[in-house]
Formats: sequence, structure tokens, C-alpha cells
Amino acid sequence: MFRWSTDEVEPHERFDYWREVRSKGLFGVTAELERERRTDFSGEFSLRQLGGAGLVELKASQYRVERSSSDIAYAPGDSICVYQQLGSGGWFGGLRGGEFSIANGSFATSHTDLPYRTAPLGDGGFHLRILKIPVSALPTQDKRVRELVPRTFGDPTLAPLLSACFADLGEADGALDATSLVQALAHLALIERGILRPGSRRGQAALRTARHSQARRLIAHHLQNPDLDPAMVADQLGVSVRHLHMLFEAAEKSFSQTVTDERLKQSRRLMREAPERLIADIATSCGFESLATYYRVFNAAYGMAPGDFRARGSEGH
Repeated sequence: MFRWSTDEVEPHERFDYWREVRSKGLFGVTAELERERRTDFSGEFSLRQLGGAGLVELKASQYRVERSSSDIAYAPGDSICVYQQLGSGGWFGGLRGGEFSIANGSFATSHTDLPYRTAPLGDGGFHLRILKIPVSALPTQDKRVRELVPRTFGDPTLAPLLSACFADLGEADGALDATSLVQALAHLALIERGILRPGSRRGQAALRTARHSQARRLIAHHLQNPDLDPAMVADQLGVSVRHLHMLFEAAEKSFSQTVTDERLKQSRRLMREAPERLIADIATSCGFESLATYYRVFNAAYGMAPGDFRARGSEGH
């Protein structure tokens, strides 16, 4: 992962460096800010290459961005972008389809080589994730892919699926996981824009991947709930219990194995973060029905008792 912050540059040079080296050189856009406000500018971003795509998370104080025809000629991208708005919201203009706003938690798509202007709404500045997927990495070569002017997602049922995929992508362990998540996000974007049919083979695969991500997120959110079972998760996901089990059958671990795995990971995290907390209290807070069950499952997974794991952690410090 590549990370960069304006803290690495002298205050009077921060915006100029951001504009010339980062905005124009790395992202192919023109950044503008009134000269009297430039000494107060701050920004940071991270860039990861995942599954053949680039994942950027960007935070910055207020400024204006334009991707002009000359910017596109200077740095063509031929990629589709999926944006996740995390800050106070943003405005897009200079488009063939008119201007629009994107709210916190919302998503938008575009093709990189179409002009636009954007600025944050309010005083919060920019905070967003951008997944940039080369068109060459997409199975479809439909010409409409290169005609995607920036636009928000209009289907509210896709938002939790996109959110889960973005979250999982940020935590992806292997190349295979990252590639399937990137493809799922790309295909969900194409479904939303009417280029890919939800019922097609690729559309169904994208929905399966995204629903599995969302199901895992729901499990992690409800670990302490004694009613955590397939029926509860299926209901929140809006699918049948049979369909839920099919999602997990296609993955490495079953529903029950995933629940146990998430509870164990949570218990290990709590032991590291709160070394003074009783192991029995941690087991209960992670949803294990008894301390004996927790010890048995933990030992089977890691070949040691929870107390030994905690002792090793303290030795490492």
C-alpha cells in the first residue's frame, strides 16, 4: 500500500504539491483553491492495487476538482470508477446529464475519460473511496461502458451490497478474494447502469459475491445476539434461508463455521485490546454459549487455550 500526506511538505507548499504532483500526476485532474486559503490546506490518501484495480481512499480539506478534456488527453485512464462517498457529501457538474449531489454513504459510477467538475459540500472537505477498474479487465466490451458519465446509484437495494464489498475489499487477504470483489463491484455498477442484466450469469455471480459479503458483515455485527441464526440473517438480507445456505456453500466456510470463525477472531481481538478482562466475560460477549464450548473451539482452531494465547501476546510486548 502507498500512503501519502501533506504533513510531508512545508505548509506554504502543500497545495501546490498536491495540485501538481498528486492531483495532476497521479489522478489526472486539475485542482484549484483560492491562493489565500492554500496555507490551510491538508490532504492524505492511500492507494492499493487489488484484483487488477486501484483502490484509493482520499481525505482533504476543501478545494475544487476538474477533469477537463486536456486532462483526459494528458492522462487517459480508460477505466470505470465506483465511488463511495464517506464525507459530508459532494457535488458533480460540467456533465452532459446535468449536475447532481452525492450524499454521505452513497455511491456513484463513471468512466474516467469523460469530463466533470466536483467539489465537497459543506466545510468538511473530501472523504471518499474510489475503485478504478480498467475496462480491459472487464469481461464485457460493451461500448456503453465508455459512455458512463458520473451518476449516483439509483437503486437503494444495491447500496448495502456495495458497502459490504468495499469493506471486504479493504480487508481482502488473498488475490482471489480481491479479484472476485473487484469483479462484483464492477458488475453491480454495470447492472445499475443497465449494461448488465441481473439475471445473467455474470450478474448473478456478482450478486452472490456481494450478498455473501453482506451476510458476513451482518454476522460480525450480531455476534453477541443469542438469536443469531440463518433465519435472522436471511431475513435481514432479504433472501430465503435456502438461498443463504447456497451463498455459503459456494464459499470456503459454511454459515455455522463463519459464525464460529468471526466469534473467535473477535475474542482474540478483545484479549489483545483488554488484557485485564476476564476470559469468561470475553467468551460471553462474543456469543459463546458456555466457557467450556469456547475453550474447546478455541483449542481446536489454534492448538492452544485462550489463556496461553493471551500469555504469548503479553510476552510479545
